[in-house]
Amino acid sequence: MKTSPIEIFEQKRPVIISGPCSAESEEQVLETCAAITKSGKVDILRAGIWKPRTRPNSFEGMGAPALKWLKQAGKDAGLPVAVEVANASHVDEALKQEIDVLWVGARTTVNPFSVQEIADALKGTDATVMVKNPVHADIELWTGALERLHGAGITRLGLIHRGFAQYGNSVYRNDPKWQLPIEMKRRFPDIPLVCDPSHICGKRDLLHAVAQQALDMDFDGLMLESHIDPSIAMSDKDQQVTPADLEVIIDNLVVRRPTISDEDLSQKLSMLRSQIDLIDDDLIKLLGERMKVAEEIGLVKREKGITILQTNRWEEIIEKASSNGMLQGLSKTFMIRYLNAIHQESIEHQNDVMNQSELKER
Repeated sequence: MKTSPIEIFEQKRPVIISGPCSAESEEQVLETCAAITKSGKVDILRAGIWKPRTRPNSFEGMGAPALKWLKQAGKDAGLPVAVEVANASHVDEALKQEIDVLWVGARTTVNPFSVQEIADALKGTDATVMVKNPVHADIELWTGALERLHGAGITRLGLIHRGFAQYGNSVYRNDPKWQLPIEMKRRFPDIPLVCDPSHICGKRDLLHAVAQQALDMDFDGLMLESHIDPSIAMSDKDQQVTPADLEVIIDNLVVRRPTISDEDLSQKLSMLRSQIDLIDDDLIKLLGERMKVAEEIGLVKREKGITILQTNRWEEIIEKASSNGMLQGLSKTFMIRYLNAIHQESIEHQNDVMNQSELKER
């Protein structure tokens, strides 16, 4: 996919995008944006103009009139502005107001029809468009959204990682699933990748840690929501920070280099990475051997006429392996994810063996 650079990402790292979750009034937008740009640490201003809400009768944004408020805030600060668009009408309104950056939200990315509608509305323009990950963890939908926009002639493209919906209680509002944005960065190394800690965290006290983690993984920018008074915000008040707190978060971020020219350090890293490669080779071989044993177990189960899934045995494995993993400095969360992946692969191997045997007999 041939893309064009987004100039601001060529000039600075990390690019900081900030502003209120929702544009609630002209006064609130102008006051918030003036306060967050005073320090000179914000590069792009943002605000939610149209708000896709889960439940009806929630605040759904002020709509097109609020575009003028944000645009004025950008003019006052001498900065570009960004808004979310969810359909062709939003695109038309945003282009009329000469909004600098558009982004496709998570609830829209999940629907190819909606993304195509936006792509069609953008044909013939030189718009800059960033795409948030879809609500659920489907990397092909995320990739497909980029491809649809690129197919419409949009070449200045970016990605925004805002985490993925999850069921039940969790530390985060949305599960980061860091491996997915990292895979997108591998697929599209020339497209800037921005992290949205506000939507990942859902609460302000976690923002710095997640923002730092994103930078440590070589993200190109951060999108952080700020409100002049979060306590009275009309949407997502718990994840927004005051302009003063935003400045503190930014000031305390450590920006590390993705590469280094120091020969001695490069040699040390190369040696350590070689060790990791060897360990990975051993792990893969051991996993292959484990699956061969799983296939033998499948044959025994078929011979005795018992089911593949043995719940008690699986619970025993989780308990034992999780305890052993923690002794090796591995978190219980990681161990459960690791074991679930191995268990699923083992079930598939056993299922193949049992079904292949039955087909042969027929």
